[in-house]
Amino acid sequence: MIAHFKSTTMNLLRHAFTALALVASGLMASSVALAQAADYPSKPIRIIVPFAPGGATDVLARMVGAKLQESWSQPVVVDNRPGAGGNIGAEAAARAPNDGYTLLLAAAGFMAVSPSLYAKLPFDTVRDFAPVAQLVKAPLLLVVNNSVPARSVKELIDYAKANPGKLTIANGGTGTAQHLGGEFFTYTAGIDALHVPYKGSAPATTDLLAGVSNAQFDNMVTLISHVKSGKIRALGVSSLKRSAILPDVPTIAESALPGFETGTWYGVVAPAGTPPAVVDKLNREINRILTMPDVAEKLVQMGLEASPMTPAAYGEFIRREIAQYARVIQNAKIKLD
Repeated sequence: MIAHFKSTTMNLLRHAFTALALVASGLMASSVALAQAADYPSKPIRIIVPFAPGGATDVLARMVGAKLQESWSQPVVVDNRPGAGGNIGAEAAARAPNDGYTLLLAAAGFMAVSPSLYAKLPFDTVRDFAPVAQLVKAPLLLVVNNSVPARSVKELIDYAKANPGKLTIANGGTGTAQHLGGEFFTYTAGIDALHVPYKGSAPATTDLLAGVSNAQFDNMVTLISHVKSGKIRALGVSSLKRSAILPDVPTIAESALPGFETGTWYGVVAPAGTPPAVVDKLNREINRILTMPDVAEKLVQMGLEASPMTPAAYGEFIRREIAQYARVIQNAKIKLD
């Protein structure tokens, strides 16, 4: 009886000590996380932009980076790594140290589209990245070179049907949301067009202006200044509602293809394993930046809609987007090596 009592007592003590050790370990981990967040950032932050300078991702990264630099008095450097529809820059970010000092300007193309387009990617958009904050959602704009004899989406579709293969639509890279949006447009319209990928939206626009290509399906931030200057002609936006910045440009849905809607989005992610406390600190500051009057005004001017989210909500959004694009790509039978 006494031996049993001693054994029971010892077991209870062991369990108690184990519980205390776990509590202490949790408190220590919490303290370390708080210390990481309190000290962050203590050195320069790098934002990898996986596209060429001048495009929407580049503009957003520099705008957010400048505000972070003002807030935290640490340099924020934009590192452009264009190529493979954003996959090259994304791979570099996935392999970077997960200390919060390397961030990736994420785009719908390589985050949500590429997993279904490519048989093999050098990264996994869910496993290899920690969602930090969504920045904006954006409709795409369909424009043409002024030499194209079409002044509406319907006229462009008629032109393409009368001239099979003559319409060339430039985009910011194979596998990007712009590329897929263009493919979705030609598939829905039932027209034959050549989709021409570039290493970023800016060089695609340069060739459109020069007449090398005759149409482009891309971000408003990339194209709007050229539309307003009259260098190219805007035919339609890909959202269901007209854009406040170009109210005279009809939607593709109202012009020719009822119900047509596509678009893109941009956000910030970090390498997987980045301390949650650092992710949360970045999220709070980025969401605050999105509400700044000067930032909000600039976003509207670029045809972008601020879309702040928590890291958890952004992660769930990315997973839904991957599933949605997978269905679209399967239906359109699009596949890349």
